[in-house]
Amino acid sequence: MPLFPPLLQVDELLRLQTNTYVLCDVSGGLEAPPDKVLRNSSYIHPDTELAEIGDYKTGGRHPLPKITDFCIRLQEAGIMPDSHVILYDRQKGSNAAARMWWMLTALGHPFVQVLDGGFAAAVNAGFPLTTPKQKQKNNGAYLPSTDTWLLPTASLEDVTHHSLHIPNSIIDVRATERYEGYREPIDLVAGHIPHAINIPFTENLDDYGFFLPAERLRKKYLPYGSSCIVHCGSGITACHTLLAFAIAELPLPRLYVGSWSEWSRNDKPIISKGSE
Repeated sequence: MPLFPPLLQVDELLRLQTNTYVLCDVSGGLEAPPDKVLRNSSYIHPDTELAEIGDYKTGGRHPLPKITDFCIRLQEAGIMPDSHVILYDRQKGSNAAARMWWMLTALGHPFVQVLDGGFAAAVNAGFPLTTPKQKQKNNGAYLPSTDTWLLPTASLEDVTHHSLHIPNSIIDVRATERYEGYREPIDLVAGHIPHAINIPFTENLDDYGFFLPAERLRKKYLPYGSSCIVHCGSGITACHTLLAFAIAELPLPRLYVGSWSEWSRNDKPIISKGSE
């Protein structure tokens, strides 16, 4: 599958010729597109371009878009099947950038990396800023080699089975206070899936917002294996932990795309206030 290491350091980016890669800002949580991005970046909105609008109960807040729709968005960003794509966002954890990394990898795109430390690390290193590039028209089509996502996903039924029958096989990457049910700022119900374990995605990072070394991530996630299921609130932040698995050179677990936003709307068992 991927031919490049999943993570790119800022000093490596600074050494690349600008005409050899496509740079995308995938920052979420913004009220409007950013005024400034890293030079020659296109802006990809995670809510509208990495997901489609659907019924939260049957897919969660951020269901995967149709592959054909995603390919149109890639084309508009100037991405072709042989492009070296570098992704970043404004959260040092690269949450939405990791989601786009997962989607491109699941499309069979072999040349894709996430910038470690994201936007802030590049700015601190002196990388120049510009306004976002305009979407391109008629620049050729992105023709994928597949009509299905190639990386493993889990359905609501899969997660139900694991919850009932396979202990410690569901990783919830949300903040501990959301997992424990003490705070739920987005979804209607607080708590967690029964028997899911909580490994917040922030534990993949050091104190400066960079990913931990591969050997430390490998030690953290090796006990869980590729048969486990990873979820978050809506299927975006979970990809941060899937990226951590890739950095550790471990097989990728299944992504529960619907995540808590789907589970909590389906009359499923919920553990709240920290007690199993």
